Amino acid sequence: MLKEENFELRAETASAQGLGWISTPFNDVAPPLYTSTTYERAADGTFPGGRIYSRDQNPTFDQVEALLARLEGGRAAMVFASGMAAAAAVFQSLAPGDRVLAPKSMYWALRGWLTGFAASWGLKVELYENASLDDLAGRARAAPTRLIWVETPANPTWEITDIAMAAEIARSVGAVLAVDSTVAATIFTRPLELGADVVMHSATKYLNGHSDVVAGALVTKEDNELWQRMHVIRAGGGAVLGPFEAWLLLRGMRTLHVRVAAAAKNAQMIAERISEHEKVLQVLYPGLPSHPGHAVAAKQMQGGFGGMLSIRVIGGESPARAFAGNLQVFKRATSLGSTESLAEHRASAEGPNTICPPDLVRLSIGIEHVDDLMADLEQALDRL
Repeated sequence: MLKEENFELRAETASAQGLGWISTPFNDVAPPLYTSTTYERAADGTFPGGRIYSRDQNPTFDQVEALLARLEGGRAAMVFASGMAAAAAVFQSLAPGDRVLAPKSMYWALRGWLTGFAASWGLKVELYENASLDDLAGRARAAPTRLIWVETPANPTWEITDIAMAAEIARSVGAVLAVDSTVAATIFTRPLELGADVVMHSATKYLNGHSDVVAGALVTKEDNELWQRMHVIRAGGGAVLGPFEAWLLLRGMRTLHVRVAAAAKNAQMIAERISEHEKVLQVLYPGLPSHPGHAVAAKQMQGGFGGMLSIRVIGGESPARAFAGNLQVFKRATSLGSTESLAEHRASAEGPNTICPPDLVRLSIGIEHVDDLMADLEQALDRL
């Protein structure tokens, strides 16, 4: 790859141009796709191309990982077969008996994996109240703690955790701080600059942004022993992203800034307008001054508050389900962060172990015209 290194590119330019890399020998502007699974040795047994086997060394990863590291201000990045695979690699890099703290409100599948499989494997998993630094600090100091996991904004009620303060707590007890920053999408928050050690993204969501790739990513502040163990876990466990998926992810990231900015602008307008509807009990969105985490979000989220919000409907579960069923422009589907707007009655999607309020409908706001989205939400509420 030829790389443009004459000056430091701004994040928007770096994304749009994929860091400005040009491929050799044909000087391709669009990045190439490498599908070979294996690479030929030289006669002396060495690998002149620098590659051995594509389970962990496919050249298609290089550009997207370099771009991720650049956007997060990290030392290095790794792409994974899914967001769950990326998150699991962080915890699997620890030793049985290590104690980890994770928030009560977080992606439900990861919480279930932590309290089920990870705990049975030997990790000591304890859950803390998301927005309570006092609770986090008290638990961190109560016993030796190896890792603190933060998700902010936290799915699906969008609590905000002060990353800088969580980093201070982690440092005070010698713990690693890892942050799930999927919703902040590298655009609004850069956790490494606030003191985090590792950032995780479900790249399926905003980074790809087109509902056609399942992927995950980790970015590290330091290339240290813990990071190298995550490398071994990715290769040894086979949690590697396919080359075509890596290529699609990079293509999606080239429009990251315009997509996410448009979605956040729509979300802010919708949150402000729909909160006044007579059949809405509460709108959960960090961009509203009424949100308990608004002040912290305003401090650590720059340029917007993301494209995710949740509506709690007056009357409980039955009206909430009916509201989701009445929507016509919003697609009733799991996931978030794509160009199209999605809606989901989250408690029923999570199942019997959910802690999500039964009156809550989660909305992923896309980049459609905001008036079409508002009209759909209003007609769905009016029909209740």
